[in-house]
This record gives sequence, C-alpha cells and structure tokens, in this order.
Amino acid sequence: QVRLVESGGGLVQPGGSLKLSCSASVRLSNIANLGWYRQAPGSEREFVARIFNSGDTDFADSMKGRGTFFRDYDKSTVSLEMNNLQPEDTAVYYCKAYLYSYGNFWGQGTQVTVSS
Repeated sequence: QVRLVESGGGLVQPGGSLKLSCSASVRLSNIANLGWYRQAPGSEREFVARIFNSGDTDFADSMKGRGTFFRDYDKSTVSLEMNNLQPEDTAVYYCKAYLYSYGNFWGQGTQVTVSS
C-alpha cells in the first residue's frame, strides 16, 4: 500500500501562486508517474498535470505555462507550483501515484481557494 499526503493548499488572491506538495510513503524512483487532479463543487474530477519518472511532464491546457514541477528524492516529495491563479482554479486538489504492478493510489486532497 502507498500513502500519499498532500499539503500546501490555502486561500490566495487572483494572480497569486501556491506550491502544492505530495509526500509519498515509497521512494520516488518506484513511482512511474505522479499526477495532480482537481475537483470543483458540482464538477467531475479533472486532470491538471503529471510528471513521469523520466522527468517528462504533461499539463492540461488550463495549466500550461503556469505550472512547474519540483522533486525532492530525499523527502519522497513531488511539488507543483501554480502561478497566476484565478477563481476558476478553486477546487480540491488530489495527487495520484501510479506504480507498475500495483496501480493507482490517491491522496486525501487539499483545498485551493482563489478569491479576493
């Protein structure tokens, strides 16, 4: 079993930035890819961005040009810095890790609210 713990959410003004972190209970080298998803009230959960073990990244159109990944192998943590946040970015953000032969694991989520 893999445990993921998100942190870094909060309240930010439009145009501001937040850095979300996802700490894993396994080494990052064991994770094939780690992604961020979000779910706004009344909406389906949607893909935001992901990073592969190789370092390649993939961003939803809504996050392209505004997101940057960071990896800390010592802390088994992957962070996503999001810039120029807007009210439509308000949602609960979840991280998901995919491990070969084990499948997907989800964190419990962290709230991001963009409001003046």
